[in-house]
Amino acid sequence: MLDRWTMPLTHGPLQRIAQPLHQKGISPDQVTLGTFLMGMTALPLLAYEQYGLALLVILLNRLGDGIDGALARLSNNTSDAGGFLDIGLDFVFYAAVVLGFALANPSQNALVAALLLFAFIGTGTSFLAFAIAAKQQAIERPHFPNKAFYYLEGLTEGTETVLALVIFCLFPDHFPTLATLFAIACLVTVVTRLWGGLLDTAQAYC
Repeated sequence: MLDRWTMPLTHGPLQRIAQPLHQKGISPDQVTLGTFLMGMTALPLLAYEQYGLALLVILLNRLGDGIDGALARLSNNTSDAGGFLDIGLDFVFYAAVVLGFALANPSQNALVAALLLFAFIGTGTSFLAFAIAAKQQAIERPHFPNKAFYYLEGLTEGTETVLALVIFCLFPDHFPTLATLFAIACLVTVVTRLWGGLLDTAQAYC
């Protein structure tokens, strides 16, 4: 819901950060893989309840996620392969963070973590399934022209997910309540994406 406003605000700063990396010949895929591996350290950090360090890793991972896109634009290398790698690793990272909270306190967090992962599967599959259909039918993406895949909007997008992960780390004792609320918002996104995607693909055939 917020990505169409936050992405233009971050575009300039990310380009400035990416510029020296581009000059050194660092590729977008190298940044994607490096920040993913760093981000995965959030899993053991959360499992051992090191929430401050986990928060730092999460923020750095999300910064890297923006930098790889800026690098791709600087090098005119916004390929489907790079976009596939980026979004695929993003979903793995999000799931790892949720698993970390489940491991931190299984008796309190495991059930709601399973609910949130269920919701994440819905948001992820509806997003990627529509991207395939949009590519095949050449459906335009006016709000996100720089994305490698069609960016199907919803109540919970990248910005909301990052905010949720930050809040989880800041208030870990309230994870069950916070994660339940976010899971509900994700499930609303699943419903609206499936309905909107169905209408858009049906109209494309008309």
